[in-house]
Amino acid sequence: MANISMTNDKLMEPIKLTQYSHGAGCGCKIAPKVLDQILSGLGERAHYPTLLVGNEGRDDAAVLDLGNGQALISTTDFFMPIVDDAFEFGRIAAANSISDVYAMGGKPLMAIAILGWPVDKLPTELATQVLEGGRSICREAGIPLAGGHSIDSPEPIFGLAVTGMVSHENLRKNDTAQVGDWLFLTKPLGVGVLSTAQKRGVLSPEHQPVMIESMTKLNSIGEQLGKSPNVTAMTDVTGFGLLGHLVEMATGSGLSAELFYEKIPVLEGVRGYIGQRIFPDATTRNWSSFGEKIAFGAGVNVLEAFTLLPDPQTNGGLLFTVKNEGLEEVQAVLSAAGLAAHIEPIGRMVERGEKFVNVLQ
Repeated sequence: MANISMTNDKLMEPIKLTQYSHGAGCGCKIAPKVLDQILSGLGERAHYPTLLVGNEGRDDAAVLDLGNGQALISTTDFFMPIVDDAFEFGRIAAANSISDVYAMGGKPLMAIAILGWPVDKLPTELATQVLEGGRSICREAGIPLAGGHSIDSPEPIFGLAVTGMVSHENLRKNDTAQVGDWLFLTKPLGVGVLSTAQKRGVLSPEHQPVMIESMTKLNSIGEQLGKSPNVTAMTDVTGFGLLGHLVEMATGSGLSAELFYEKIPVLEGVRGYIGQRIFPDATTRNWSSFGEKIAFGAGVNVLEAFTLLPDPQTNGGLLFTVKNEGLEEVQAVLSAAGLAAHIEPIGRMVERGEKFVNVLQ
């Protein structure tokens, strides 16, 4: 649905939400290097025996042991508009928030909303549309949007705090990959590039639905993948791009990764915009944070890869590792879930080398 401004009962120009935010989607995230500086100043952390996953690592959510073989998952995510349509903004932000529960192998149970709205700049009716979009995704995930909190803010902000559940044996972290594991990615890259093209007013009409479909698709396959003993580690690809989240996985696991560049799925139209040098500022910030940890092999289009691999994804796909002996089993799971386009590995985990990620042709 379009955002239409009305004054004195006359239709005015459509309101473009992206013009009211300095960043977009997960591209708003603080750069990895800056985040390291912030977290390093926290000092010694208190020890809580029941806290299975906290902020000492770089996982997607906090996990608390309930003492009965089950664990509680808690996460929050919010950002500024990445699309102009208020309803779609709500859908994207909600799907992105819920993804963190799926990335831990869990099942979402409930969500509450986080809403910031510039009430002096934008109609409150648009805020209602944002919430309706969020609620529609919660319904799709089978959970209630049970409440929330709102503030008057300089820029529009929306997201969710989500509670989930997971059995101990199904819990998947991002730092437990093993040597020889295959790497998989469940969505194509490039939404950061497409959203930047949109903000600059050059996005082709046929690429708009491609972008929105990717960002609103739930990563619910994560709950099923968590049940497979052959899936050893999992995370979702968001604001740090594929390279940033893969570096986190490799670092935490004490390994390096080989990335097969030509196997990486890319959204329709993205390479054309990259050729026009259209990409988010966050791409450069990401690269400056971890670029020294990356090596490129012969034959790789480095200029393109520099733009694509650190591209900030909003509700990007799940990045996960699979034991060699479980390859066919997991490929069958992906195919049955309608993800047949993503059954080919995009890389492999190897012994720790000089670089954390080696991008190969």
